[in-house]
Amino acid sequence: MNLLILLLMLPMSQPISEKRRMKCPLNFKHQDEKKPWSYYRPGDHLINMITTGTKILQTTTLPFNMAPYCQFESLPFDKLRILRYIFNIQIINETPQLLGNFTLGYNIHDNYLNTLVTSDALLDILSIGEANVPNYSCGRKDNILALVDAATNDNSIQMSTLGGTYKVPQIDFELFSEVQHDKSQLPFYHQLFPNKKILYPGVVQVLLHFRWTLVGLFASDTENGENFMRAFAPLLVKNGICVVISQQFSTTRLTAPHSDVLFKWRHVNVFLHYIEYGAVLDRIIPFHLTLTHLPGPIEGKVWITTLIGLFPLKYNRHLKYVNSIWTIDFEKKGGQIKDTFKSYYFLDPPFGDKSFHCSFLRHLFSVKGRKRCTEISPLETQKKKNMIQDFNFHHFYSSIKTLAHALNAAYSSRSRRRRKDGEVRWGAPKLQPWQFHPFLEKNEFCNISNYKLYLDQNGDLKADLSLISWVFLSKKNLKKEKVVTFERQRLIINQDYLSWLKWHNRSLPQSKCVEKCRPGFVKQKQEGEPFCCYDCVPCPERTISTQEDTEKCIKCPNDQYPNEKRVQCIPKVITFLSYEEPLGIILVSFAVLFFLTTAMVLIIFIQYLETPIVKANNRDLSYILLVSLLFCFLSPVLFIGQPRKATCFLRQTVFSIIFSVAISSLLAKTITVVLAFIATKPGNQLKRWLGKSLANSIILSCSAVQIMICFIWLAVFPPFLDSDLYSQPGEIILQCNEGSIVMFYITLSYLGFLASICFTVAFLARNLPSAFNEAKLITFSMLVFCSVWVSFVPTYLSTKGKYMVSVQVFSILASSAGLLSCIFIPKCYMIILRPDLNTKEQLTRRRNVEMRREEI
Repeated sequence: MNLLILLLMLPMSQPISEKRRMKCPLNFKHQDEKKPWSYYRPGDHLINMITTGTKILQTTTLPFNMAPYCQFESLPFDKLRILRYIFNIQIINETPQLLGNFTLGYNIHDNYLNTLVTSDALLDILSIGEANVPNYSCGRKDNILALVDAATNDNSIQMSTLGGTYKVPQIDFELFSEVQHDKSQLPFYHQLFPNKKILYPGVVQVLLHFRWTLVGLFASDTENGENFMRAFAPLLVKNGICVVISQQFSTTRLTAPHSDVLFKWRHVNVFLHYIEYGAVLDRIIPFHLTLTHLPGPIEGKVWITTLIGLFPLKYNRHLKYVNSIWTIDFEKKGGQIKDTFKSYYFLDPPFGDKSFHCSFLRHLFSVKGRKRCTEISPLETQKKKNMIQDFNFHHFYSSIKTLAHALNAAYSSRSRRRRKDGEVRWGAPKLQPWQFHPFLEKNEFCNISNYKLYLDQNGDLKADLSLISWVFLSKKNLKKEKVVTFERQRLIINQDYLSWLKWHNRSLPQSKCVEKCRPGFVKQKQEGEPFCCYDCVPCPERTISTQEDTEKCIKCPNDQYPNEKRVQCIPKVITFLSYEEPLGIILVSFAVLFFLTTAMVLIIFIQYLETPIVKANNRDLSYILLVSLLFCFLSPVLFIGQPRKATCFLRQTVFSIIFSVAISSLLAKTITVVLAFIATKPGNQLKRWLGKSLANSIILSCSAVQIMICFIWLAVFPPFLDSDLYSQPGEIILQCNEGSIVMFYITLSYLGFLASICFTVAFLARNLPSAFNEAKLITFSMLVFCSVWVSFVPTYLSTKGKYMVSVQVFSILASSAGLLSCIFIPKCYMIILRPDLNTKEQLTRRRNVEMRREEI
């Protein structure tokens, strides 16, 4: 019945097929003998492999009226690549300790860089019968062991979609595959070599080490190239490296870079190139052709490529702009690995042609015919001396050997399990693909491989790598040197390489927008430019930078300050107005001098206390004034020297009270003069108010107000010991905080109020007739006093630190000296030098003369 339905459908498909053929005529000619569809050899277990033998060129134009496998007929075919796989499988089969009595077969397909051909090859692999019908068994019965992805383009996901349905382990043989190993999406996928993304952190370390912060990024215009751009560019930016040139190159034609971009960023001397197909020169030559049209000198460029191992490279006239080309290589384990494999083999291609029988097969239910080359005799080999080691040859062998070890472990495990269960059965069913899968998850390839592979803390496969530099010394001399090594992702620079460059007068170019910012400077971004282009500006005040190219300056602690270059924080020096410094010595000297002078005046007044000039204007008030001046000249002791809690607490209040007593005594003297003159007039009743009681009451009442103000100050806002960290750079100024600046100026205002009253009264009484009128002297003394303290306020506010203290001490000494000199020096002059004037008769005569002048 089913056969009848199928025969009825065959006539209906022809018109539809003809109609489609008219719209897009296809050439369905069969593949010729130079391009066999697949290589095949039976075995106990079959390794199914999809690889790429076709080489695509940049100048190739693919036709669209042919089947995919026919489009590549005119392209070169790397048959040696496929023969290497076959030869390695034969070596494994000849090693009894690996497989025992089992043999490995193979079924190798070429995908011709086409996803459609890949799908067709997968159907052929999974269809164990003659036709490409999954789950249909008829005729050929193969024991599938694993599905190997050895193609040069990314078909892993496509293969896993179909192969995973049958739980066939998929093994990636490619070095640095682009596939992300996600167990949730690819549960049967096994990667024997690390993912290509392990290169990215190492390359970033190299760029940062050589300070290459301005780079160009090139890649193929494929999906892998786009993935490279998408993954690597953000990683560079994250690490402070600017990608200012970014372009993808075509894999089928020559693509020149943008000349305007190269002209703008001509100082970019490091280029990172993801090369997927073709030789390295096919990508670099168009770049150099563009550079030849740029004006001015052009520095040699460093090309860091994703090429692995050795590659053919000859001198080219366009490579004059190449400083060096860097490729990637695996680090190999030290010592010799015990193995029967020899790294140096020579495979003669004619032997491959003689060892296979190719035939064209067509099945009744097949969509198309298929050519299969079946092995009829082993490949012959012969050793050849001085043969260049084939890098890929050993990694193929190591990968297949891993499968053999895993297969041996699987059968050993089954044998132990049968013995444990007490069963001894011969001819047990062969291992199925899903039973082989758990033994591939052990990642034993790390121990078998000749390369330094290891598993990181996440269980991902990693490798120790190295960057190889190819330096062009002359037209025919090409030097190969190892630049850096990555051991467990740790960067190790080969100093011998740098010494070698220096010996040959070579150097690595610079590739950055600006020179590095020296310590003491900070980076400042330039508007409209990449973040790698910046200006270097000095660190702000009280900050430093100890590293190059810093983005933020570090603030010094409060007790430290930056040095002149702003690269180091230096402990601040504790300063105050001390007795040892010149300013302190001068002020103390004047204070002592004035104190001794005042003491001498007091002694003179005491010694000549009975003389008329001392008795005039209340002798007791003169004593009080002199004693208060003595304390005024002693008060700087509270201001000079290291501040203490006691001195800070007392100095302003003591100064205010002493000066209030001095000014009050002057005010009492002035009022006494005025009242004495008025009382001498007939009939005046003020005479009874004259005497010591009036003077004492004036002094006590005026001083009591100041004492009350100071008491409130000390009770509510007491001064305290403080330190000024910022007024003077490099200094910590010990000072007394006044507690309340308002109370400080209230005390000064009150002193100014007393002084202004005293000055006004004295000025009005300056011309009163008297034997010795002190009103004139008090007027001059108050004039000096007020001038000093009026100038004190702006000067005090404009200074800081210990100079504020010196200004106040100077004002105290100057105003006190003004009082002493204006009032007592003329009297001392008369007492000591003119005693003839210090008599009662002389004073009476002078008073009468002044009164007559007043009457006139």
